[in-house]
Amino acid sequence: MRTPGPVPPADVLTLDDPGPVLASGSSADVYALDEDYVVRRYRCGRDATHEARFLQHVSARGFPAPAVYVAQGPNLLMERLHGPTLLQALAAGEVSIADGARLVVELHERLHAIPAPQDVPHDETQWPHVPAGPVVAHLDLHPGNIVLTETHGPCVVDWANARAATAELDVALSALMVAEVAVDAGGDYSLAARAFLAAFLAASRVSPVPALDQAAAARRSDPGLLTGEKELVGGAVELVQEMVRVAS
Repeated sequence: MRTPGPVPPADVLTLDDPGPVLASGSSADVYALDEDYVVRRYRCGRDATHEARFLQHVSARGFPAPAVYVAQGPNLLMERLHGPTLLQALAAGEVSIADGARLVVELHERLHAIPAPQDVPHDETQWPHVPAGPVVAHLDLHPGNIVLTETHGPCVVDWANARAATAELDVALSALMVAEVAVDAGGDYSLAARAFLAAFLAASRVSPVPALDQAAAARRSDPGLLTGEKELVGGAVELVQEMVRVAS
């Protein structure tokens, strides 16, 4: 295993162009500084310290997530992870649907064993319909946010939505995000997503049903969803309910 280079100085966070863009999500971009470090930057200028606090909290308790070195304004200086996402591995046939679904369930179980931090204020602005809960919830845990690294094993990224919530809500949101792909009749991955959802629900010991209404409200209010995508939420809720009924 190669030894990482020295952590870059914090002033790299103020650069207009920290390096090539590695990834872009709905709210942030990730720039490669070098082989060992990245800058994650919110495009809207949102304060990144909330995300950093949750990352540090779960990492200190052994949960697989990238290390955070500096949080400043909308920027995070973070460890760079190398490897495909679980979504890429599933699409390439390198991981089976059953194994991929079990992995997501296992990561949920490990995360929900971690009590929520007591020193992070509960943010009512981002998730107004989501009450506080007793455990750490990622609220965006899907195959695209799991990196299969050679050095650390599976690691969960993109903690922008993390907060104190319930395991039921976290599982419900994961199920809904997969179900939205499944009910998109014109999508390339709808059949595979349906199979993944069935395997995920069968393996999970936490039922998403009690939190489905909350999860659906959160999805519909997500500014990253386009109008056509929001229209899939209702069908996704029905699919999750039906699959839970069939499995029970």
